[in-house]
Amino acid sequence: MSQSTLEMTKELVLGQLRSGMLSPEGMQEALRRVFQNLLELKSREEAELPLSAADTALAQADWRQSITRYSVTCLECGRTFKQLSYKHLRQHDLDGRSYRTKYGIPRTQPLSARVTTARRRQIMLETKPWERAPAYIKGQATKAAAAKKAGKKKGTRRR
Repeated sequence: MSQSTLEMTKELVLGQLRSGMLSPEGMQEALRRVFQNLLELKSREEAELPLSAADTALAQADWRQSITRYSVTCLECGRTFKQLSYKHLRQHDLDGRSYRTKYGIPRTQPLSARVTTARRRQIMLETKPWERAPAYIKGQATKAAAAKKAGKKKGTRRR
């Protein structure tokens, strides 16, 4: 007995929720997206079109819609994550650069959810790891020495 498209959609999204691959906030969007993809696949199957046509339709999806507040959807397989890791992209024989090139994503666009990117930015501003870098410390010492030397020259004028 075959399932209806709605039942399959429900089971797929519930499976993603249970496994932790999908946040509860992204559930409605995932339901819509999965349902539309299943309907498209069903119509292609009835029209007896090859599955590669469905794959190209998925590949042409707008990358801006794949990056949301709480998740990022892999345009290769349709799975959702908080970030597209190097390990996941290797499963598709891609890296960050080739993935961005393939889908027309700008080089500076992070492949992570907006909340994740914002949190990382906040952590960087709080910890300021560049201030502990040897080159930065050396540069600050040189700058302080130059300022001290310039201060001595200003204070001692010859008449």
